[in-house]
Amino acid sequence: MPDELRIEADADLVRTLLRAQAPQWGELPLERVTSAGVNNTLYRLGDRLSVRLPQTEWAAGHIRKEHRWLPRHAPRLPLDIPTAVFTGAADDDFPWPWLVCRWLDGADAVESPVSDDRAAGRALAGFVGALQRIPTAGGPRAGLHSGLRGTPLPVRDGVVRRALGHLEGTFDVEAATELWESAIRVPAWRRAPVWVHSDIHPGNVLVRDGVPGAVIDWELLSVGDPALDVMAAWTFLSSAGRETFREALPVDDGTWARARGWALCVGVIAADYYEGSNPVLAGFSRRAATEAIADFAHDR
Repeated sequence: MPDELRIEADADLVRTLLRAQAPQWGELPLERVTSAGVNNTLYRLGDRLSVRLPQTEWAAGHIRKEHRWLPRHAPRLPLDIPTAVFTGAADDDFPWPWLVCRWLDGADAVESPVSDDRAAGRALAGFVGALQRIPTAGGPRAGLHSGLRGTPLPVRDGVVRRALGHLEGTFDVEAATELWESAIRVPAWRRAPVWVHSDIHPGNVLVRDGVPGAVIDWELLSVGDPALDVMAAWTFLSSAGRETFREALPVDDGTWARARGWALCVGVIAADYYEGSNPVLAGFSRRAATEAIADFAHDR
């Protein structure tokens, strides 16, 4: 994303915004929530609410998108998603819109991994399938707002190969290159677009009682290629869950192959970029790429 003004709101700023615009919550306890996310600042507000503030104008665009679409999607999905109860306005203290949402119980899958991978595969298949069935009229097509996820895979060829070059010596670059070159030969999605979350990974899935209970962080939401969520087969699941996921969600061979290519693409780019600054994100990104490579080798 482009270089731009970045503001990481501290608790004093959040308190000021609440007192000015949502005084009914202005004195509730406020606690910073740590995560592997990089574009928003999150606080827990009291027991039942959270505050989400973008750190850049690019991220503020996601806040506007989520405010528009998530309330329409929530009743149609089998897992919980964030729903806003208040939208804060830009003012002299903070230049972008911000959200107060209902607090979603559970710990992310980094902190609390699923206990039954097959049950997780079924849960995510049900979630992805339900999201795909939501009408897409007026929905945002993939582009810069989705981090270019959903553009044809060959568009990402240069950045993937650069990332692989940086990972040489710590990663099986030869096997990754074989997978990548196979994936970019797969024809692009030409059928009707579907809604996709585009970023289902351990940091964006809340686990309850050992299984996925909620999917958060919808900043890359778009309509387009279903491969962007089928990618969860590698970015979130391991082999047993992946098998169950594919059994429960109708997926054609081309979409499966593109999704595996996207898992490699997203995985190696993030593993390279965040290696020094965000080891949690880099770690599960590297794991996703490794899962994709192993699965590709198994299928050959």
